[in-house]
Amino acid sequence: MGPKRLRAYNSCPVGLRDIPLVSTAEFRETVVRSVADGARLAALFGRPHGPNTLRLLAVLARSSEGALFIVETEVSDCYPSLTVDCPQAHWFEREMAEQWGVRPLGHPWLKPIRFHHSYRPGYDAWARSATEAIQPSVTDFFQVAGEEVHDVAVGPVHAGIIEPGHFRFQCHGENVYHLEISLGYQHRGVERAMLGGPTSRSAHYMETLAGDTSVGHMTAYCQAIEALQGCIVPARAYALRAVALEIERLANHTGDLGALAGDVGYLPTAAHCGRLRGDFLNLTALLCGNRFGRGLVRPGGVVFDLDADQAKLLLERIGRIYNNVTTAVDLLWKTPSVVGRFEKTGRVLRQTCEDLGLVGPAARACGLERDVRYEFPSGIYALRHIPIAIGETGDVFARAYVRWLEIQRSVAFIQEQLEMLPGGPIRAATGELPPERLVVSLAEGWRGEICHVAVTDVGGRFAHYKVVDPSFHNWMGLAMALRDQQISDFPLCNKSFNLSYCGHDL
Repeated sequence: MGPKRLRAYNSCPVGLRDIPLVSTAEFRETVVRSVADGARLAALFGRPHGPNTLRLLAVLARSSEGALFIVETEVSDCYPSLTVDCPQAHWFEREMAEQWGVRPLGHPWLKPIRFHHSYRPGYDAWARSATEAIQPSVTDFFQVAGEEVHDVAVGPVHAGIIEPGHFRFQCHGENVYHLEISLGYQHRGVERAMLGGPTSRSAHYMETLAGDTSVGHMTAYCQAIEALQGCIVPARAYALRAVALEIERLANHTGDLGALAGDVGYLPTAAHCGRLRGDFLNLTALLCGNRFGRGLVRPGGVVFDLDADQAKLLLERIGRIYNNVTTAVDLLWKTPSVVGRFEKTGRVLRQTCEDLGLVGPAARACGLERDVRYEFPSGIYALRHIPIAIGETGDVFARAYVRWLEIQRSVAFIQEQLEMLPGGPIRAATGELPPERLVVSLAEGWRGEICHVAVTDVGGRFAHYKVVDPSFHNWMGLAMALRDQQISDFPLCNKSFNLSYCGHDL
């Protein structure tokens, strides 16, 4: 007899009462065994249930079947940790401990990740009082002992214009033994702001929770709403959403390749890609008037249509920009000093990638075929697949080259969609949310898998809303990439992941 778990699919709602509620031991066994058999932990979170109890819910993604599996258990203030046997649970368990004061017994690395008070009065995993001030990154960092071993602390304020985060290196000379990453400076409480929704503010929260992924997160949110409502989105809207999502990928991948060039002092590609990223952002503005795509995607479809002249103009511009990107990026691969700096720098082994559950280009650079558009397709991607771009070496070169392959394939996809845009309306009517339902919505943003889980209460309002940005999975991958590297390689490795601080902090 197999483990008790509910089979579900991307953007297909299920009844809350249909989710198996199992013992804590069964829950642990189901998660650990499923991951060992090839599934991946897409989400793991707690939600309050009763005055002193909490329900832990796991969403396991199994790409070979294109299916998701959901299982739940009930706990009070502690439970046996999953992390020892399932490293993918590591960050999730720290998050649950911080949010709900539930202690995963035996967790090897139990620390806060966002540095805020527990949401559950009277419960705190570290026995802190409700009035105790909590400062970001004021914690016990991992220490490596030994002669000449020393700490190097970087941030939260950085030399470049990036978001705040603290990086603590344990070094021997220039060699990095260990990197610990401490975030939380941008925690805004986005998930809790969604409770009781959807409201007129919900869409704005989604579009700004990670500003460079406005279309990606908004797509995941809309898929969740539409699935709960049973809304049939017009084909034309699906196509326009996908065009916007791929342009978002083009803009960020192009900007990243330019930034990687800048980090090794290769200015021609750095200069051109910085400008060309702006050109791609301007294409999004052509779609909806906003360079980040805000206001374009809404439940039921899209708000702005594209007439024939605009589609033709978009095609002309994207072809011209792509030619310029090709010229700029080809310089990277033809310059031995650049390739020499990229190769074997910041390598993540495939096994490490699988153990940690990395997603997006970081996972594909390690040889894993991990892409929501292929594994769990929705919208127009259910009809038109984009070939997965795969690397092998797991280093900076692979992460850069995967981006270049994805640029080529996204351009081809956009051109195809614009040349055969379906006719018809761009938005369908939406209604009320049904009571006591749960839906998992996945979308492939430019950083990787975006996972939203919406749970409704008896009145059809959001009782819980969970967001898992791809950066949540991947920050530990960056830490592993720095092991046994020169500390001077950190900016290059960091840029090759280019993770979101605010998307993690929520």
